[in-house]
This record gives sequence, structure tokens and C-alpha cells, in this order.
Amino acid sequence: MHGETLFALAMIGILGMACQWLAWWARLPAILFLLLGGIVAGPVTGWLQPDILFNQLLFPIVSLSVAVILFEGSLTLKIHDIKGLGTMVRNLISVGAALTWVGSAVTTHYLLDFSWQLSFLFGAVVIVTGPTVIIPMLRTVRPNAKISNILRWEGITIDPLGALMAVLVFDFIISGQGENAIGNVLVEFSKIILVGGVNGTVAALALGYVLRQHLIPEYLRNVLALTLVFGVFALSDLMVHESGLLAVTLMGMILANMKDTNIDDILDFKESLSVLLISGLFIILAARVEFHQFQQLGTGAVLVLLILMFIIRPVAVWLCAIGSDLTFSEKTMIAWIGPRGIVAAAVAALFAIRLEEAGYSEATLLVPLTFLIIIGTVVIQSATAKHIARWLGVREPPPTGVLIIGAGNVARVIGKALQSLDLKVVLTDSNWENTSLARMEGMNTYYGNPISEHADRNLDLLGLGKMIALSGRGNLDTLASLRFRKEFGSNNVYELKTNREQLISDKHQISTRHRGYKLFGEDVTYGKLANWIGNGAEIKKSKLRDEYDFESYLKNYEGRVLPLFALDTRGRLQIFTSEKELKPSNGWQIISLILPKDRLQATAVAS
Repeated sequence: MHGETLFALAMIGILGMACQWLAWWARLPAILFLLLGGIVAGPVTGWLQPDILFNQLLFPIVSLSVAVILFEGSLTLKIHDIKGLGTMVRNLISVGAALTWVGSAVTTHYLLDFSWQLSFLFGAVVIVTGPTVIIPMLRTVRPNAKISNILRWEGITIDPLGALMAVLVFDFIISGQGENAIGNVLVEFSKIILVGGVNGTVAALALGYVLRQHLIPEYLRNVLALTLVFGVFALSDLMVHESGLLAVTLMGMILANMKDTNIDDILDFKESLSVLLISGLFIILAARVEFHQFQQLGTGAVLVLLILMFIIRPVAVWLCAIGSDLTFSEKTMIAWIGPRGIVAAAVAALFAIRLEEAGYSEATLLVPLTFLIIIGTVVIQSATAKHIARWLGVREPPPTGVLIIGAGNVARVIGKALQSLDLKVVLTDSNWENTSLARMEGMNTYYGNPISEHADRNLDLLGLGKMIALSGRGNLDTLASLRFRKEFGSNNVYELKTNREQLISDKHQISTRHRGYKLFGEDVTYGKLANWIGNGAEIKKSKLRDEYDFESYLKNYEGRVLPLFALDTRGRLQIFTSEKELKPSNGWQIISLILPKDRLQATAVAS
């Protein structure tokens, strides 16, 4: 028995990672594959039975996992991101939520013949959209910053509010709708707000103080944050049931906007943990659904889904947008994206069990109906949102552009070469003369330190997918590589070696694991490029053919060519490095720095 339990736990993790990888490969939200994986593991094959596997620990595990997911999502909510959009977000999580709640309840009551009590509980459950489905969808769709920020803030902040609304409706149902029912609900609501608000605020201030004063070692920061989230959630729920979600969400939001408090390592840790938890939770909850329950719902459930997507959500968004500066296209895009996620699934499963125990037999249909809404919104919207965004003209260009650290002579030459390939290029430098010269040459610039707090707020990375460090200052380039690795991924961060690195021993050199790929080859340095450019070297492009392959190209310019970049047959930018060997073939365009023949000897002497 012990071996079977251990194997089941391991297989949930492996299945979850397989679904995540498949989602990445297919460029679709992972929730779709996770739900399908859970359904196959559960009702289809009968292999996974979560209630037997976890027994009484099932919903405590689900609750703690949802708490971590909400905390991680709220850590990304920066106040400056929502500047000018706060009214729209506030309307969506108040007026919009109320319209969705009432509209869904009325629709469910008349189409599925649910009781009013269960209909309003279902309406509260499907208020939430959730970061677990919104954020992956935004990565794929790439709508403009205004749309992304509104949807992200709505998805994260409405999760605890939706759970809170579900709790209030549940309490109303259990209280028997007597004379004191409304009074009991109002009292419960006040308790949840008070306890969740106080606990979340106190925990955030305490953790922020500990981090700023360095009262714990670095290796304990992540573990302390995680255990504190567990503690705050559990304490709040113990004091007032269901106040924990509000507490951890508020805790994350306060930490994210606290001055002089570095939470990057905590956020990185929580992001990785959230992927694991989300993967396991969706598989486990989907495995609990039975097919006969879907059959009991009938075609009315599909009509509920369609009305929710095509009538209730658009009406709510357009009413909330009255008086805003959102365009018709932006309102339409926001109205179309509203998938439901893990909180809806977890809350529905939790209250269904409690209502069944209280004698509400029809509560068994609450879970399959919620899962139908989740699957329907995710599948339909993820399959169409990208095309709709492109049709509406609100989709950002693919992140093919390049951020260049430095705006000196070498950086400007490289920048112009990349710009000539119709790529977006942004140069950053703290030297005013360098940035002025780059601007005069027609390039986009940011004047300032690229790793400053000002850059975090004002450096526009939209459309950029790679970073190349060409400042000639090793420490700055390395810091920039560490800073932008999170934005672009470690495979898209590059550095140009400095002359000093060729002269110092290994024990004085910065570890390669903290750095980007070495640009243009092992023996190419900033000084070498500057020397070649000073001696008249120019950027030239050549297209390879069957009779003129890459070897012939190098032989033609033997000793006076430095291949820098290449465009493959699909128009993708490839960068020559010492770590990754490129094999250009027929149809590729090679971009190189080529030295005049008469200057070859002069550069050799200088080197």
C-alpha cells in the first residue's frame, strides 16, 4: 500500500510536468492539458482516486496550495503598473463581479432548474477568472500593456473576493434563510474583512522588516516566506473561516509595493512552486469528476457556458468601462478573455462536499458544471484570443527585438546592423553623450542605468526578446545579464568579453553561470571590435547559396571577417557565440564585421 501511494504521488508530479511541457510546445494554456490528464487518470482509467489517496488531507492540501498560488500572483501586482487603470479594475471586481454573479445565478436557475440557493452559490464561484489561466494566456496572446495589466490585476484580486462571496452565500444557505440569515451573513462578512485584512497587513509588514534588516540568512528567506504564508492562511481560517485567501493576497500586494524590500528571489521561488502546485491540483481535482455527472447536466449547461461568455461577460465589461479611455478594440478584447481557473475548481469542490453533507443532493452537480465552465472558457478563448487580438489590432509584435546594454561606438554599430534587419532595438547607457549620439543616428535609447529602479519602471521592454551586453564594463554587463535573465530567459542573454578578462586568472573571473553567452566567439573582445571598427571595418550582409556556402564565405574573407548574426530561412535572428555552434545553410543571411584588406596587418599588430 505504501509503495502504491508513493508511486501515485510521483506519477501526479510527472504527469503534471508532462502536461506543462506539452502546453509550452503547443503554446496553449497548461490548464487544458492538466484537466485532460486528470480526467484520463481519474474517471477514464480509474487509476487515480484522490479521495482514497489523500483521504482527510485532500482539501487542507488544496487550500494551502491555493493560498501559495494567490500569494505568488499578488507579489507581481505593482501599483505603478495600474496607474490610470485603477478605476476600470475597481469596477470589474465590484460592479462587474456583481453582474456576473446575478447573471450566472439567474441563467443557471432557469436553464438547469437549480434551486436559487445553489444557483447563487454557482454564480459566486464563477466570478473568479484567476492568474493560473489568465497569465499563461496573456503570454501567448500578447495584448497591449493596458489590456494585460487590467486582466492580470482583475484575475488576481478577484480570486479572494470570489471565494469570499461563495463563503457568504454558503453561510446564507446553511443558516436556513431565516430572519437572522442576512444579519449573520453581514456579520460574517465583516469578520472576514477584519481578520483577513489585519493578519495580511501585519504579516507583510513583519516580513518586510525582517528582509530589509537582514535578520535572517539568505538561504532561509524563501522558506520563511513560504511558512509564513501557510501560517497566516491557517491562522486566519482558524479565526474566521475562509478569511485566509484575503489575508495572503493582501500580504503579497503589500510586500510587492514595499520600498527598499527585495523580493525577487522569493518571487522566483514561489513561481516555481506555483507551477508544481497548479499542475498537481488540476490533475487531482479533475480526477474526482465523474462522466455521468456531465450527462445529468445536459445541453442546458452548454447554454449556461455560452451565455456567460457571449452575454454576461461582455455586458459587465462594457458597463464597467463607461468613462474610461479604453478603445472599442480594447474593451472587446477584455470582454473576450475571462477563463476560469483553479480557485473556481477548488471552491466548487469544497462547498459541494459540505452541501452534500448538509442534505443538498443536487450539490453533486456543482463540480461538473464548474469544470465545464473552466474547460469551455479555456479551450474556446485560448484557441481564438490570439487571432481576435490580431484582428482588433491590440496584439503586441513578437518579442524579436534586442536590448543593448551600452551606447558606445561598438554598441551603436551593432545596433544599426540589427536595426537594418527591421528589428526593434533599444540602447541603454548612463553616458549622456553616448545616448545622444545613438539618438541622432535614429536609434531608440534609454538614458540611465539599465538595472536601476527607474529602469524597472520606465524602460520599455515591449517587443524585445533578447539582451546583448556591449558596454565594455564587465561588472555592469554581468549585472545586466542577471537582471534581464528573468525577462528574456537565460537562452536569450549575451555578453561581449572585455579585454581585462583575457588577462586575469580564473579565480578573479565572474562565474559563467551568472553570465550570458559569450558573443561572437571565444577570442572576440570589446577591444578587438573597437579596434576593427576604428580601422574601417564595416557591417556587411551576404546570402548563402548552394554554390557559396558558409565555408566558402569564411574563406573569401579569410582573416578579416567576424560573423556576428544570421537570419535563418524563417527570418529568425541567430547570434554567433562561443557556446552554441551555428550551422548556416542555403538561404541564410550572414551579417558580419568585415575589415578592409589593407588594414588587416594594422589590426593584427594592435591585437
